[in-house]
Amino acid sequence: MRSLSSARVAPLVFSGYMLKIKKLKVYLLVSTIAGLMSVGFYHSVGLSQSSQPNVQLITEPPTSQVIPFEAEASTPQSPVKLTLQAVDATGKPLENAKVNLKIFTPPKNPWFTTDFPIVEGTKLLDIEAIAPQGQLQVQQILPIRGNYQLQVNVTPITPNAFTPIQQNLNLSVPENPVKYRNFAILAVILLIVGLGGGWVIGERQETQPGEIAPQRVRLLLSGATVVAIIALLAVNLSAEMAQSQTSHTEHHHHAATAEHHHHTAAAEPATDNYGIVKQQGLEVQLLGDASATVGEPAKLQVQVIDQKTKQPVSDVLLNIKTTALEDAWIPFAYQGIPDATGKLSWEQQFFDGAPHNIQVEVSPQPNASRQFSPLRVQKNVDVEGVAPPLTIRLIVLGYLTGMIIIGLLVGLQLRRKLTPSH
Repeated sequence: MRSLSSARVAPLVFSGYMLKIKKLKVYLLVSTIAGLMSVGFYHSVGLSQSSQPNVQLITEPPTSQVIPFEAEASTPQSPVKLTLQAVDATGKPLENAKVNLKIFTPPKNPWFTTDFPIVEGTKLLDIEAIAPQGQLQVQQILPIRGNYQLQVNVTPITPNAFTPIQQNLNLSVPENPVKYRNFAILAVILLIVGLGGGWVIGERQETQPGEIAPQRVRLLLSGATVVAIIALLAVNLSAEMAQSQTSHTEHHHHAATAEHHHHTAAAEPATDNYGIVKQQGLEVQLLGDASATVGEPAKLQVQVIDQKTKQPVSDVLLNIKTTALEDAWIPFAYQGIPDATGKLSWEQQFFDGAPHNIQVEVSPQPNASRQFSPLRVQKNVDVEGVAPPLTIRLIVLGYLTGMIIIGLLVGLQLRRKLTPSH
């Protein structure tokens, strides 16, 4: 009986032990799942807490399709649309903000200069505008290749509405592939010229008594020296001639534009080339610099006031457009609203040494109490071109001369290897 009872009790004990193990496994599984959920929860909370208000940049077209400005391009060039959106920690747009945008061109690099070396390392644009939905959108032609720096400062119009944002953004613009193709063609031509010269010099020739080198070699070296001197003079004088030609072109376009506006003043009474228009109870003033220099930003400002009360008018839309008078391309455009004083100020650089026209169209906002026909005010800005520094011109000349020398050495070695020794 004792052995039988022990046999019956053993399975019961084993069953209880297995039940405890199963409960332990279930408890461990539940604890593990709960732990993972808590880790995920705290991780998501940590992410949301670590997120900060920031500014997002969108370009149209994408940066991979943006190319630098090309002077005298065969096809019209359009500016790049830059959209800056300020958002809070949750990704929601910040409302009633003031956005200041500064665009700086890529830094100077004299050894690998761009088409506009004077523009390198300068301020291209500086604009401060009201952004009701935290968005600032400008259209700007990017003149050279490289990494542009965008300094953005977002502040609330209402004090302490949100924490101000200061952020630096980078915008990389690749070089136009056509420039690489043209450089390759020029390099091949110079190498071939040097190769031919080396082939001629490498030919065995007898030196007459009293001569340092054979006559053919002396003629070739004399010709190369003359060509180098002519190239040096051409490189140094071409910039001066281009600058004087630019000044002549500026005066010609300025006179032609003034005559054009004189004839069209009756057709467009709302347009005034002197920067002031008064109509429909409003006075619009386009103030700022009348002349500019390549490499330095020009200061401009538009102001809208009530013609009778002289009080600022802010419930209007401003459509700003800058046009180069030579080829009618648009380097800068912006559409927005003025501040509470009825003003909008900006600085822009005219990187092309040619006269530009600035036009501002003022129209009423859809829900404004004052409705009127759009007004246009404009003014011309004469731009003075600046010749590239002498050091950059000499470096470029050194590159061209170096390609000829390389071809010369290669041709000399080939001639000596292929010419049988006697």
